[in-house]
Amino acid sequence: MAKNLVIVESPAKAKTIEKFLGKDFQVESSFGHIADLPSKELGVDVDGNFEPKYIVSSDKKSVVKKLKDLAKKAETVWLASDEDREGEAIAWHLAEQLKLKDENTKRIVFNSITKNAILKAIENPRSINYDLVDAQQARRVLDRIVGYELSPVLWRKVKAGLSAGRVQSVAVRLIVEREREIENFTPVASYRIDAEFENTDGKKFKAKLPKNFDTKEEAEAFLNSCLSADFKVADLQKKPAKKSPAAPFTTSTLQQEASRKLGFPVAKTMMVAQRLYEAGLITYMRTDSVNLSGEAIDAAKEEIVKSYGKEYSKPRNFNTKAKGAQEAHEAIRPTNMEQHEVSVDFDQNRLYSLIWKRTLASQMSDAKLERTNVKISNNKNDKQFTANGEVITFEGFLKVYLEGTDDEDVEQDGMLPAMKINETLINDYITATERYTRPPARYTEASLVKRLEELGIGRPSTYAPTISTVQRRGYVERGTADGVERDYSQLVLKENSVSEKILTEKVGADKGKLMPTDIGNIVNDFLVENFSKVLDYGFTAKVESDFDHIADGKENWTSVIKDFYKDFHPTVKDVEQNAERASGQRLLGEDPETGKNVYVRLGRYGAMIQIGEASDEEKPKFASLQADQNMSTITFEEAMDLFKLPKTIGTYEGEEVVVSNGRYGPFVKFGKMYVSLDKGENPMSVDTDRAIELIEAKRKADAPIGYYEELPIQKGVGRFGPFIKWNSIFINVNKKYDFDNLSQSDLEELIEDKKKKEREKVIHNWEDVGVRVEKARWGRFNIIKGKVKVELPKTTEIEKLSKEEAVKMIEEKTPKKKSTRKSTKKK
Repeated sequence: MAKNLVIVESPAKAKTIEKFLGKDFQVESSFGHIADLPSKELGVDVDGNFEPKYIVSSDKKSVVKKLKDLAKKAETVWLASDEDREGEAIAWHLAEQLKLKDENTKRIVFNSITKNAILKAIENPRSINYDLVDAQQARRVLDRIVGYELSPVLWRKVKAGLSAGRVQSVAVRLIVEREREIENFTPVASYRIDAEFENTDGKKFKAKLPKNFDTKEEAEAFLNSCLSADFKVADLQKKPAKKSPAAPFTTSTLQQEASRKLGFPVAKTMMVAQRLYEAGLITYMRTDSVNLSGEAIDAAKEEIVKSYGKEYSKPRNFNTKAKGAQEAHEAIRPTNMEQHEVSVDFDQNRLYSLIWKRTLASQMSDAKLERTNVKISNNKNDKQFTANGEVITFEGFLKVYLEGTDDEDVEQDGMLPAMKINETLINDYITATERYTRPPARYTEASLVKRLEELGIGRPSTYAPTISTVQRRGYVERGTADGVERDYSQLVLKENSVSEKILTEKVGADKGKLMPTDIGNIVNDFLVENFSKVLDYGFTAKVESDFDHIADGKENWTSVIKDFYKDFHPTVKDVEQNAERASGQRLLGEDPETGKNVYVRLGRYGAMIQIGEASDEEKPKFASLQADQNMSTITFEEAMDLFKLPKTIGTYEGEEVVVSNGRYGPFVKFGKMYVSLDKGENPMSVDTDRAIELIEAKRKADAPIGYYEELPIQKGVGRFGPFIKWNSIFINVNKKYDFDNLSQSDLEELIEDKKKKEREKVIHNWEDVGVRVEKARWGRFNIIKGKVKVELPKTTEIEKLSKEEAVKMIEEKTPKKKSTRKSTKKK
């Protein structure tokens, strides 16, 4: 038995650490938190001193038992969870639940999983930092209170099944307010003047007037004044300049840059970074510090000199600007600067390369530039065109890396041809283009993280779960805005005459940006109106600051919770009793047939149109919105069209053809066949010919493409790509096959492969009781009987699982049938 028991929170981390420690050390995983607040009750003594009630969940009991047994046999227990507040709380829960003694318990932390870091941590143990534990407890308890008390208010006042959270609700507010800024934005037009010139060597370049004209008349008058004008270089200045590298990555900046350059959602960035960290390839990825250790700076310098030369090296340290940042921590960096890339998987390789480049660039010399500014005058008016150019004279850090930007309007300066003052220039053309001011951009996941950080809301560990949660709850979606076409004017001066043309551009189109849903808008408005303090940006930032003070030992955590609760709880009670029910109701107009009001509002089953009042003697009429419609933008005309459905549009082959609208959008019904319309297609515009076209396309798509074991095979395309369907089994078709020309042998091969995989999934099969154990996703296993499925805890030893244990788990999961026998008990 090993003398030392090391407990970490993840199996992957345990596996890496085991390689660095000798046979006297046994490394085990707690699989994250082993204790937490109960899921079905508040779990906080709000009437006392806000003491939390921690329990070990059923799926962690076997883990706790195993660790407790190992801890009893070990001479020393090393608690090696992560170095942040969450990790400190895990260490504390382990000490409490395993009943560890202070004299043989040691706490160690490290920001990278390398041999040197692990051995150094073993040499420098410490005790559990209860200030960090209290800061984590304060966050957990406060968030539990907010969620537990606000959510029932939303069930009663908005819609059943909703939930609220302290940071998540503020994030939704940011997105809602940005969307309304966009909706209420009034574009202002002006005319931008651009020109193309040639120098005496025939080299072309572009220039522009520094200031736009406000009106078309002013722009046209300027172009007319340039007829037959002579242009020359009025001024030419060359100035040296430099660019400095960005700081190494923090959690926030890594999420932003991975989004810009790799297209990663925030949650994916953190998942991939976690794997790199657990494999010992990068330092800890939840940090708000831009510091590098002296060892890292030296290693970077050595690698820069070796790979690029001494002139490219400039060791430097950066100052952390984030509120509450912990300077003792390090930025995210590679553990080995000599390792330029890794060979793990595609995503990990790309993210590692990004981290390596950013870290190395931060320790490299400034890039040296020569910036040229040219002013061009003419003999007909006093306006001067300007042109800017930029030439890199020494690459410096640009040899490795340049930080991305979220600003879509930034124009990069190019190179200019050689020119001299008073040189005559030939004008090829001048354009005056009508340009409109643009509304603020919708948030991406990365730009939302940046804004939350600027406001001091949330911390490195909260960004990814916050953004995932608001999307999962249906308050926000990564939506698509189709945009609208807009005409604009362009005046052109060319060959000594001015002409005009009308051009078209699409405005407001967006894809993959964060947009509030109807329910997100309604919940946000209700919370802002009734719980303005909780939704206030400044208040939320102050709470984060309070957590930081607790972590620094400057404030008592229960005092922070008490101060919050004494105002919050009475507000909740007041809103429960007095607040109006929220439906997001908006008056659209008046029904021309009945004269009754037409509203758009949130109903029990989602957004809908209502004609009439609930108080009317005659029951109001209702119609659900289509999937691509939303409450904030639907028009009166679009709303009234919904009451024209379902509509019989003709007959085909003796059957009625009906167009209607359903839960998943508009469709055509033909006998027992339902055919969805194309995305964005208006059901009111569908005629008999279009319906027949859709019906025949559906028939063709559903027709068997072959048979196997006398059963038909069909094919289609779903959310996960092309597939075939056989015997009620869906089988994905990969790129190895030509999906449009699948042969009989292809079909048989696909089906046989699927049947083989299904057989290989089965680990145990107790046919006498109809119970089997199958492999599931992510290395998990399920026990299955009929339609009942039970996921096994990660710690289950599958090979040793008995039939009796499996049957017991199924029986516990199987819903009990209610007795239909009438009671004979005397009343």
